[in-house]
Amino acid sequence: MAQATFTHTGEQVQSFKLIGGHSIPAVGLGTWRAGSHATNSVFTSILEAGYRHIDTAWEYGVHEEVGHALKAAMHAGIERRDLFVTSKLWCTELEPRRVRSALSNNLQELQLDYLDLYLIHWPFRLKDGASRPPKATDMLEFDMEGVWREMEKLVKDGVVRDIGVCNFTLNKLNKLLGFAQTMPTVCQMEMHPGWKNDKMLEACKKNGIHVTAYSPLGSPEGGRDLIHDPVVERIARKLNKSPGQVLVKWALKRGTSVIPKSSNPNKIKENIQVFGWDMPHEDFQALCSIPNQGRVLDGEELFVNKEEGPFRSVAQLWDNEV
Repeated sequence: MAQATFTHTGEQVQSFKLIGGHSIPAVGLGTWRAGSHATNSVFTSILEAGYRHIDTAWEYGVHEEVGHALKAAMHAGIERRDLFVTSKLWCTELEPRRVRSALSNNLQELQLDYLDLYLIHWPFRLKDGASRPPKATDMLEFDMEGVWREMEKLVKDGVVRDIGVCNFTLNKLNKLLGFAQTMPTVCQMEMHPGWKNDKMLEACKKNGIHVTAYSPLGSPEGGRDLIHDPVVERIARKLNKSPGQVLVKWALKRGTSVIPKSSNPNKIKENIQVFGWDMPHEDFQALCSIPNQGRVLDGEELFVNKEEGPFRSVAQLWDNEV
C-alpha cells in the first residue's frame, strides 16, 4: 500500500517503494497531449497542487515545455531530490548504440542531470522516418537484450535511477525477465475499471514490479469516458467526491501509482486530493465489476496497418493477449 513520506519543505506525499529502493509518488501528472499547456500544467501541479511525480516522453513533444516548468519550480524552492521525473525511450531509438544518446538529448531538453525513471515506450523498433502506422519495411529487428544492457549501464552510471517498460505484454515481459540483470522496477500500462488488465497486474506483483496506471479516467476520444460512467457517478455522489477522484482512488487501492492528465488547474488539484479518506470495499468491488472490458488506447492508430503493416490487427500487436 501507499506510504506517507515528507518532502524537505514538510509537505506530505504518498508514495510506493520500488524494488531498487527508491520511492515513486503515488499520484503523478501525465503530459501526453499536453501541448502548449505543458509548462503551465506542470508548474501548477508542483507549486500549487503538491505533485512531485511528472510523467513525460520524447514522443509527446513537450520535453522542452516540461523542462521549463521543472526549472521554474526548482527556482521557486522545490528540491530536485523531491521530484520524480519519468521519460521514455521511443521506438526509433531502440538500438543499443542509440540508447545513451537518446537519454542525453532527453536530459538536455528537460534541463536535468538525471532521470528518476526511464521506460521503453513501446516494444517495437521503427526506422527513422517510419510512416504512421508503419509499413512492414518500417519495422526493424528489436534487440531487446542489447537495449536493456545499455539501459542497465545508465543506472550504473547514475544518469537514470530506475528503468522499466511500458505497453508490454506478458510474453514480452517474460522474455525480458529471462535475461535482465537489473530488474525492471516499473511497468506502465493502461489501467482503469474499464480495462483492469488483471493478468499483467498479477504478473508484475509476482515479480516485485511496481505498476503505474495511465489513462486512469478512461478516454472520451477512445469511446470510454469513465468520468460519466453511471457506476462511477453514483459512487462519487455517495462519497461526495468527484468522479476523477473516485477513479484515482480505485487505482491506488489496487497498489498502483497513477498519472491522470489535465491542463485544467482545478482538475489538476482535485485529482491529487485522494488521501485522508477511504473507499468502502463494496464501492471498490462495484468499480471492479464494470462490464465490457477492453483497451481504450490499443495502439491501433500508431502501429496497425491492415494492408501493408507488420501488425494487421490490434490482437496481433498485443500478442493475442486479452
